[in-house]
Amino acid sequence: MPSLTFLGATGTVTGSRYLLEAHGRKVLIDAGLFQGRKELRERNWAPFQADASSLDAVVLTHAHIDHTGFLPRLVKEGFNGITYATPPTGRLLTPMLIDAAHLQEEEARYANKVGSSKHAPALPLFTVQDAQHALNTVRTQPFDQPCVLHPGLEFVYRRQGHILGAAAIEFRIKVAGGDHITLYFSGD
Repeated sequence: MPSLTFLGATGTVTGSRYLLEAHGRKVLIDAGLFQGRKELRERNWAPFQADASSLDAVVLTHAHIDHTGFLPRLVKEGFNGITYATPPTGRLLTPMLIDAAHLQEEEARYANKVGSSKHAPALPLFTVQDAQHALNTVRTQPFDQPCVLHPGLEFVYRRQGHILGAAAIEFRIKVAGGDHITLYFSGD
């Protein structure tokens, strides 16, 4: 039986991360940064709740940072699978992740300059180089065309109106007896 673990966006609307396990595969739906209050932002620094190198794929709903911004850190922690995105989301990821990395680097530089961090030296959560490595994992998948991740495990992007390129993700998972389970992730 497939399993679904909620790793983010629970008790808060930020840090979207859901781990789907089926047919021996691990798929992360969204890789979002926690944003807002300090106690939420600190969750980004905690070790990822699964072994990042054990993930087979990341499937993104849309380009907002609370759905994609953890991807560079995930790659830094060992993820080397494929990240799927719709074509418009794939195009938006470059400026979004590079800008987020630049902000991380600037915040660390400023904290070191004024001595406002309890860490010496203050470090960014991820760097521009990490973001570039993350972007190298991205493959685009058209809307309404099934993508087979493994026999018995596939997904289809369905259009959403949230932002340019936003998609709901419809997973179809084969279970015992030839039946299928459908899981639907709406994004925002």
